[in-house]
Amino acid sequence: CSQPRALPARAKYRAAPEAAEQEKGPVRYANLMYDRRVVRGNTYALQVLPGVCDTQPDPLEIQRQREARRRALSRKRAKEHMQPRTPEPVEGREHVHVQTELYLEEIRDRITEADVECQTDAFLDRPPTPLFIPAKTGRDVDTQIEEGELFDFDIEVKPMLEVLIGKTIEQSLLEVMEEEELANLRAHQCAYGELRNAELAEVQRLEEQERRYSEEKERRKRQRMEMLKKQKETTEKIAARAFAQRYLADLIPSVFNNLRESGYFYDPIERDIETEFLPWLMTEVEEALEKKVLGRTVLDSLICTVVGRRLYAFSHKQLSDQTEVRAEEPVTRAAAPEPAVLTEDASQPAELKEVTDQPVVEEQIVPRISLQSEESDQAEMEDFVSE
Repeated sequence: CSQPRALPARAKYRAAPEAAEQEKGPVRYANLMYDRRVVRGNTYALQVLPGVCDTQPDPLEIQRQREARRRALSRKRAKEHMQPRTPEPVEGREHVHVQTELYLEEIRDRITEADVECQTDAFLDRPPTPLFIPAKTGRDVDTQIEEGELFDFDIEVKPMLEVLIGKTIEQSLLEVMEEEELANLRAHQCAYGELRNAELAEVQRLEEQERRYSEEKERRKRQRMEMLKKQKETTEKIAARAFAQRYLADLIPSVFNNLRESGYFYDPIERDIETEFLPWLMTEVEEALEKKVLGRTVLDSLICTVVGRRLYAFSHKQLSDQTEVRAEEPVTRAAAPEPAVLTEDASQPAELKEVTDQPVVEEQIVPRISLQSEESDQAEMEDFVSE
């Protein structure tokens, strides 16, 4: 019933007692890609593992596990809510799980459990480590020498002593010569060091001199550039000042002329006359002219009315006179009624002509009067303007 897990790597031989005591601690199995004990990259920020150096659990790890468990539960609840559910059964019934698979299985209240064991090989004692013996090189050769056949000690030892003494003397001479040579080398090194120090001092002096020369050169260049810059700025300022003076020499009079033409500089008396007196005068003149025109218009209308009435009265008087003359005239001819009719007909056009001529005379009189009034108004206006 336990969860499946990976089996640990089993050693071939029995472990030492010290190693067995060390392995009694908790063993953690995980993927090496996510194992925190494997350091990757920079080791300056090496993390301290809680299972190795400290027996207390890491609070960050515990909090991370709690958050992961809480997220898993929330996802599970959300998944359960999202899944479609069967509606609740009606009263008196209940839902029962039914197998719809192809192969049915027996459902039991108790799960069948079985214990299985396996036998592994026992640990073997590790054999002792054999002594290291290097391999032989070359071939073994031996020779049988009897007593007295090889050499005579007194005779054979003489060249050996001579060689040893010669080698010793030669070695001593070589050592003495080596000491002298070392002394010469030390003296030569001292001389070379002094010469090298002198050359280094000379080089440093030359480098310092070159540095001073370069600094002086740069300083002189900067001074020259600053002087040229100041000279250029001075020249530009002088040119700008001259241009400004030449430009402003005509600018101020032109500005004042423009302002004077625009009306910013004016005579108060002239402005008062133009803004106050002349408008008042023009309004008064217009009112006077309007009164004169009105009077003349009224006079013209009166004259026209009087002339029309007189003309109407005169025309009616002539008609009445003619009718009286016709009534008083005796009838001498009884058989001649047609001439009378003709005379009446002839007189009628004359009367009508006289009547029709009246408006023409009236129209001729009225324009003459209006023209005379206009000419008199223009003459009076010209006289007033000239005054």
